[in-house]
Amino acid sequence: MNNMEGVNAIVLAAGVGSRLDPLTSQVPKPLVPIANVPVMEHIIKLLAKNQIRNIHANLHYKPEQIAEYFGDGSQLGVNLQFKYEPQLSGDAGGVRACRQFLMGGTFVVLMGDLLTDADLTRIVREHKEKKAIASIAVKQMPHEELNRFGVVVTDSRGFIKGFQEKPEAKDALSDKVSTGIYVLEPEVFHHMPAIGEYGFGRQLFPELIEKGLPVLGIDIEGYWSDVGTIQQYRQANFDAVCRRVKLGLPEAKPYRQNGKLTVGERSVIEYGCDIDGALVMGSNSRLGAGTTILGNVAVGDNCVIEPGAILRDCVIWSNSVVQSGAHIEHSVICSGSVVPSCTKHVEANHVSVRTEEQMQAA
Repeated sequence: MNNMEGVNAIVLAAGVGSRLDPLTSQVPKPLVPIANVPVMEHIIKLLAKNQIRNIHANLHYKPEQIAEYFGDGSQLGVNLQFKYEPQLSGDAGGVRACRQFLMGGTFVVLMGDLLTDADLTRIVREHKEKKAIASIAVKQMPHEELNRFGVVVTDSRGFIKGFQEKPEAKDALSDKVSTGIYVLEPEVFHHMPAIGEYGFGRQLFPELIEKGLPVLGIDIEGYWSDVGTIQQYRQANFDAVCRRVKLGLPEAKPYRQNGKLTVGERSVIEYGCDIDGALVMGSNSRLGAGTTILGNVAVGDNCVIEPGAILRDCVIWSNSVVQSGAHIEHSVICSGSVVPSCTKHVEANHVSVRTEEQMQAA
């Protein structure tokens, strides 16, 4: 029997994403693009790849954008339904709001801001084999980064015996962190309060362990990152552009000696461009003559990079213009922006650029 048969999933897509502001002033966090594809679309494709096709998502912030983009999910080969939450109730509370959909059997929970190529089939199989009521996919991280995460402490069999919230390296009891990927049995709903704000990390999981119930930590291989901050978002894009994470992107083609290209339909690379690194460019975009691309760069759909611009390690969202001579490094350019030719953004995490209409109005 296929161990994924009957497994449903919920993607938590309700959060405001304040740490990604001002990016999330334009779009909700699940729609921020990674290599020109919304991060939630990468999640749904991963679920479909693992034969999980019945998917629910809770919505709150800019819900209409998410619902309009994905529709019923049929274009991605899944059955996608949405549950609007008028008031946020914590991550476990968001799952509780979708309880009726999830009561049929084992289900998977994924945060809507993850980028991963984790083997969900293996995670579910281990969860079932060890008869856990709840499992947390965990990832080994360098000690100096542990203060950014919830640390998971396990016994010799992999069952979780405790947690630490963002400990300093010297105080950490483990180097494994929670990835925001959970496998749960419907029985967990019997251990949640019926109403009110309720979370996984600080409430449900510690309470299950205190009751002596089996909560498992399952190591994941491969790539995992969240995109919760501008810096992490930018790095996740770079990792996707250079294929550090397996997302099923089209194969990159070599360009001269050191360049690699992935170019969408009707996009043009003009003569004399210098590409030393990796470029992912969407559809109907143009890279002007003499443009320099360094490091890892993502350029969205319907963009114009005018001749002589310099782009290094940056993300350009769709419908943007970078004027001749502009120099952009380590930055994110939002949709519909016009980057003036005099721009020299070399150390910014994000570039706030006025659109052409706003510049003319000024």
